[in-house]
Parts: sequence; structure tokens; C-alpha cells
Amino acid sequence: MLVDSHCHLDFPDFAEERDAIIARAREAGVGRMVTISTQVQKFDRILEVAEAYDEVYCSVGTHPNSVAQEPVVSAEDLIGLSSHPKVVAIGESGLDYHYDYATPQLQAACLRNHIAAARETGLPLVIHARSADDDVAAILEEEMGKGAFPFVLHCFSSGKRLAEVGVALGGYVSFSGILTFRNSQDIRDIAAAVPHERLLVETDAPYLAPVPHRGKRNEPAFVVHTAAVLAETIGVDAQQVARLTTENFFRLFSKMSRPDEVAIEA
Repeated sequence: MLVDSHCHLDFPDFAEERDAIIARAREAGVGRMVTISTQVQKFDRILEVAEAYDEVYCSVGTHPNSVAQEPVVSAEDLIGLSSHPKVVAIGESGLDYHYDYATPQLQAACLRNHIAAARETGLPLVIHARSADDDVAAILEEEMGKGAFPFVLHCFSSGKRLAEVGVALGGYVSFSGILTFRNSQDIRDIAAAVPHERLLVETDAPYLAPVPHRGKRNEPAFVVHTAAVLAETIGVDAQQVARLTTENFFRLFSKMSRPDEVAIEA
């Protein structure tokens, strides 16, 4: 069994064939998928997708590039929406300085609200970090001093130091199709140094399809290719990396039920 810890099944890219995409994921051995919120104002649509499939769960939150499109959502709002049984995470939230869609100050305020919700609920915070390593690390260290909260650095493409800070604070590091790209040796080197018990895999579908599908629309079934490269990177076989990342996934996303028919080795 594999899991896709981060995808966007509510996006219009999937609207015409969502049933087929979920079926292909099942056939590929992907037993759980988390469809990730980017705007709280569209949460009803995200929840509708999660409720339609047994394998699909969701998060609630505001992407840093969406902060300017909706008011900064309060921690109380996030906590209330997260009570639904299909909601297993907060986010994605974080800092993105690659684009200029919202000021750093507004993004940081939104991130801190998401952290407060993760701390209160115990649900993992899904963190987006792009071109903002130092500020993300500083906020995580400061906020962790106020009280622990679970989190994952998703679609990791940052520098070594942010991965080290994340792991030191008890976080997880998730790798996407970027891990398979020929010019991503630096990311593979970082993955090799992450403790095995903190590793996750994801697609970030519909983006960043892994080799051999690079340049095409991504989908959850393709997580098998990222997992295969992760196995090579850390020196284990495909079965071991599947067991490892799935066990890590259920430890972090602890609200989610495991499939009854699957026994996962610790």
C-alpha cells in the first residue's frame, strides 16, 4: 500500500474523470489520498470530493498565494471546520516569496493562525514553503516555543537547513515528483539525510508529474514513481519504502482510519 499525502482532487483538471482517476489510484495500490485545501471559501467543494470516496480525506486552510483573495481566516474558523470526520489536516499554509500575490506580513499572519489551529486540534499543519526558507524556519521555531504542533513540509524543494530545522522540531518532510527530476540531485541528497521515520511521499497533483510522466498532468497513481526513486535514494526496496511512508503517514495523519484489510508493519 502507498498513500498520496497531498493532491488537489477538487481542481478543474480532474472534473471530467475523477472517478477514473480514483480507480487508477486504487489499481496502483494507493489506499489513501488527502485532497488539500487552498481556499477556505471553496471548502464545501473540497469536502464534497472527500465525502464521495472512501479513500479520500481532506484538509482545511488557505494557501499563502490565496491570502489576498479572502480575509485571513481565524484559528477559530479553522478549528470549527476541522471537526468534520473527513478533515484530517490544517492547511496548506505557509510562505511563498516566489510570487507577489500577498505581502510577507499577511502571509505570516495567516500562517500563525493555521499553526494555532493545528496546535489546538492536534491535526497536522501542511506547510508550503517557496523562496522563504529562513522566515519559515524562524516562525516554526518561535511558534513551537509556544506549544507543540504536528506539521509536514510538503513538496519539499527548499534547502538543507529548512529540512534540518523541520526534523529537529518534530516535523515530517514530504517529497513529490521533483525528487525524480534529473536536475534534483540536491533534493535527493536532502531526502537521503532525513530520518526514515519522518519521510512521506505525495504527488501535489495535478502539478509536478514525476518521471516518466513529467510534463503531463499528474494524478495520485503516479506516486508509485516518486516512491520508487525514494527507495533508491535511501537504499531500501520498493516494499520497504511503501511500508515506511505509509506507517509515517498514519502516524502523522492520526485522525484518519486505516483500511481494515491492510496490516501495516511498524
